[in-house]
Amino acid sequence: MNEASKDIISGIDLDRHTLLNSEPATLPELFLRSAIEFDLPNALNYKDGENWKPISSRELIEGSANVAAGLVGCDIRKGDRVAILSANCPKWTISDAGCQFAGVVDVPIYTTLGLDSVKYIINDSGARIFFLENADTFRRIEPILAECPTIERIVLFSGESFGDNRVTSFAEFCELGRKTRNADPAFFGELYSSVGPDDIATLIYTSGTTGEPKGVILTQSNLVSNVLDASEKYEFSPDDVSLSVLPLSHVFERTGMYIYIRNGMRVHYAESIEKVPGNLQEVRPTIFVGVPRIFEKVFERAQMKASQAGRINETIFEWAMSVAKEYAMFLEKGEPISLALTAKHNVADLMVFSKLRDFFGGRLRCCITGGAALPDEIFLIFTGAGIPIMQGYGLTETSPVISSNNPSAIRVGTVGKPIRHVNVRIAVDGEIEVLGPGVMKGYYNKPEATAEVFTDDGWFRTGDIGELDDDGFLKITDRKKELFKTSGGKYIAPSPIEQMLRGSRFISQAVLIGNERKFPAALIVPNFEMLRSYAELKGLDISADSDFCTHPRILDLIERQIALILDGLGQFEKVKKFALLEKELSVENGELTPTLKVKRRVIDERYRDVIENLYS
Repeated sequence: MNEASKDIISGIDLDRHTLLNSEPATLPELFLRSAIEFDLPNALNYKDGENWKPISSRELIEGSANVAAGLVGCDIRKGDRVAILSANCPKWTISDAGCQFAGVVDVPIYTTLGLDSVKYIINDSGARIFFLENADTFRRIEPILAECPTIERIVLFSGESFGDNRVTSFAEFCELGRKTRNADPAFFGELYSSVGPDDIATLIYTSGTTGEPKGVILTQSNLVSNVLDASEKYEFSPDDVSLSVLPLSHVFERTGMYIYIRNGMRVHYAESIEKVPGNLQEVRPTIFVGVPRIFEKVFERAQMKASQAGRINETIFEWAMSVAKEYAMFLEKGEPISLALTAKHNVADLMVFSKLRDFFGGRLRCCITGGAALPDEIFLIFTGAGIPIMQGYGLTETSPVISSNNPSAIRVGTVGKPIRHVNVRIAVDGEIEVLGPGVMKGYYNKPEATAEVFTDDGWFRTGDIGELDDDGFLKITDRKKELFKTSGGKYIAPSPIEQMLRGSRFISQAVLIGNERKFPAALIVPNFEMLRSYAELKGLDISADSDFCTHPRILDLIERQIALILDGLGQFEKVKKFALLEKELSVENGELTPTLKVKRRVIDERYRDVIENLYS
């Protein structure tokens, strides 16, 4: 133990909690343990202008202590709720940690949510303090504040307080906390000691693909157990560097952040989604957590560059991808790789794979993904190119990880084996059911909804359909609620078919429809960049995206792509008709959840006329 670290916070009986001799039982213990064990000068890092600025382990704890004391100074007590609406930044993490030290329940809110959803979450949770990113965020949500009577104070992460007497700056709020601490040296230690494993840590509202949001109640034990059990098979160390890209309002990234801190990693906050490529080059992470769409986009960009560079380069790229997939299959099965394949792989590595690795900074040793299905092709290509992707599975209600591939056990097409201390079983109807320490306490203010998702013997119903193979690897088939039945009585799982369609270089997004219809159809967002290259190659005079969506040659191309891709499916599963959409489906427009799942009810309503035309 670093002697200088013992006095990070006075008034805490560290020996009583034996932080370095046992696994942490609460998030406050996790934060303190990390600070004492690693005492990093650059635990958290953020971009300020052209430079990365560090925040030390000691500053992280001091800041968290000030936030905790500031909450108490505002008469916020253990079990009360406060909300956070901000992009990822150190103050998000420090505020979260401060809430945990004070036993206060934080309520993260996605920055992409509409005002009605924000208002619903504030009022349902009864949040009393609202941490906001800046004055612009305040002005955006100001119209609903009059309808949120529980909000007493607003704290701005960035900028100074202004005319509104409810608004204070983060610096002022922390100064209030510092004064509260200084007035009683034992104050913070008493706060820390009062937090137990069964206390509620957070309410996370699921965006859901149907229905109104539900507040998932997660305890200290839920989150800490998942941090420990999900990372048990990974050899994380203080030598690892991470780039935080996914929103901290989602439990996947939040648990990832706790794993980073728990293992003494240096965390860097991406400036924005648009600046991620540049940040990857600067940070050169060794660990990267992302949803499958990120990896799909990287592959599509590489594919596009090869296509635009001419037919020879495109042919080389396609050859290299086939080598990567073949190589990855041998790796996954643990079979010896022939000299001929090794030689081809070395050439492909020099010409293509090294450039793909360079996109991520050149030091990646592991990518972790979840939140949606990862196409098998993407897994094989990245793994074969020296960027191993570990696909996992989980839900907000399970804190979140249920199962995960890991460096010691990987199987393509699966989401790995259940993590330590988590049990999985398959119900008679194929639904995945889970039992383990990460399973939520329930839905806030919704006892009936809570009762519906638990079996009589206490297992959590995930709502996903899946199967366990003979070796214990879990495979997800589809969402139970998303299965639809044609008018002919055939059940269809849309997600696997949509994933197959996205495998075409000319298709960016796909939504399968056809509930109670004679046949399945699809709404497709084309990859317009790839279509422009195709049009140029074929001498087609097309400029506007809307023109691509109606041009006979393009419609014929997409139709042939669909027929080729879905050739092996049953006749009742094949897409008979399709429509091309001009604009990509997005979170901002309410068509996707923050984890990029399709909101099918929204799509059905928004594109009702298009759908009706397909079946008329």
